[in-house]
Amino acid sequence: MLAQDWPDLEIVVVDDGSSDGSADLVRDSFSEVTLVQQANQGVAAARNNGITRAKGEWIAFLDADDIWLPGKLKAQMDLLNARPDARMCYTAWDVWTSADPLPAPEYLAALQTQSGDLDRWSGASGWIYPQLLLDCKVWTSTVLAHRSIFSEVGYFDSALPRGEDYDLWLRASRVTQILRIAAPYALYRMHPSNITKSVPEENYRSLVVGRALARWGYSSPKGGAARKSEVDRALAKSWTDFAGGHLGVGSIDRARQATLMALRIDPLLLDGWKTLLKVVAKTLGGFR
Repeated sequence: MLAQDWPDLEIVVVDDGSSDGSADLVRDSFSEVTLVQQANQGVAAARNNGITRAKGEWIAFLDADDIWLPGKLKAQMDLLNARPDARMCYTAWDVWTSADPLPAPEYLAALQTQSGDLDRWSGASGWIYPQLLLDCKVWTSTVLAHRSIFSEVGYFDSALPRGEDYDLWLRASRVTQILRIAAPYALYRMHPSNITKSVPEENYRSLVVGRALARWGYSSPKGGAARKSEVDRALAKSWTDFAGGHLGVGSIDRARQATLMALRIDPLLLDGWKTLLKVVAKTLGGFR
């Protein structure tokens, strides 16, 4: 973050009740950083606290696990200054496994020439509400947003244990174009603690999209709409993913319920029938 070449960079670090000494490290080593400490309240509350403490007009986010690549903020500000009709920008990204050494500067510089070829997720640019209904294409650690957006649509929903970012970007997509830079400007760090997260009791992806559909339907505020069949397919897939997670931890009843929900939404979903067969096999195996 400190390596960014954008002038007048204000850094606000929110310590969400950590006990690993990171707050002391920031306080002792980085006098230019504003340190905000709070009791553990979760990522949504921490980000909201950072937004309200920041003084600048533009807000960017960086989770503790992840890395910005050089030039990120400048590339985004250059684009947004050239496009005053947009108030938010995100970029492509690449994945880095923390067991590996940090990629060499030459590799990081080469990423910028790939035009997003290494990006694991395709993206969309403009009035992207219809695309967001199908998938959360915006990764929070790549976002740069004008603070007026939060005044209009609100902040991260701290009542959502997961999907709070997806929920906010859906709301933001109703009031502004969201631009995408195809070159990767951040690294998503993979490590055991974020690979083996506990399986949630609720399908928050379905919840977030369902709330958006109930409020705004399938259409963008500036033309264009998602097809109901495509949204249904995406929602059904979210339920098979949810079922697979519960199947993996032995929650057979929850997996069965989720699979039936997927097939109720999209009876033609092949993954749904495959998951149902796995559920049946697990159920029969439990009677042996």
